[in-house]
Amino acid sequence: MPERRGAHRRTAAVSSRELDRREREILAFEAQWWKYAGAKEQAIRELFDMSATRYYQVLNALVDKPEALAVDPLLVKRLRRLRSSRQRTRAARRLGLEP
Repeated sequence: MPERRGAHRRTAAVSSRELDRREREILAFEAQWWKYAGAKEQAIRELFDMSATRYYQVLNALVDKPEALAVDPLLVKRLRRLRSSRQRTRAARRLGLEP
């Protein structure tokens, strides 16, 4: 059994190398964005030199990557759940199922 855990660590290490520096920084930021002073959108612009809209497009694609899941499974699963919840809410609103 210890061999399997070691193999998992190697797999996670290989996966984390597949994310580029910016992707790893985005995951780290998303895990702790509230620690930055000011609005999240302002921090995004200052740290990543992109609009909030572009940041969320990149983040959305990033959370679908298995490599991101290997790097920070709790964060990625939480972000996926939040995204699914927002999508369900929007769909229900469009169908007139919510007040």
